Amino acid sequence: MNHRPIAFAAAYALLRAASDHSDHWGQSDFDAQCKGATDTAPVEYKHEDGTTVTVGTDGGRRACLHHVLQVTTTQGLVLVAGTRVLGIRLHPAAVAGALAVSGLTHYAADRRVPQGLLQRLAKATGKERFYKLSDFGMNGAYCLDQSWHHSWETLAAAVASLKARAL
Repeated sequence: MNHRPIAFAAAYALLRAASDHSDHWGQSDFDAQCKGATDTAPVEYKHEDGTTVTVGTDGGRRACLHHVLQVTTTQGLVLVAGTRVLGIRLHPAAVAGALAVSGLTHYAADRRVPQGLLQRLAKATGKERFYKLSDFGMNGAYCLDQSWHHSWETLAAAVASLKARAL
């Protein structure tokens, strides 16, 4: 029996749920605020104790890397545990490849330096006005960010399902 379709569906659902949770509930306020900081567009971050720090390029990279490692670790744990519960065995190399796809593309989008990747893509595809939308309860940049993550997680799920079999 071919287990790839089942493994793909399970991997996608597990990757998506883990990403959504860790991207919103698990992400620290510091990482959320500072992951796009650069020396030319620094972020002033005020800690809960009232101290303020200015975050530049190095701090922005570290905040984004911390966030992406947290997301990817959560995805890995949920993917492995979830597929085990479902009786699906994923090949370790396929899981590693899937997590690499998800993590690297998540970093590329979330670093969002001025004129970042998603903004450039939005402009190139005629979606720049939507990207800049922040009205009617909508935020276009956020919607395109989440769509980016969903799309790459679909590819990651396909990678994870390679050589899948039943336990």
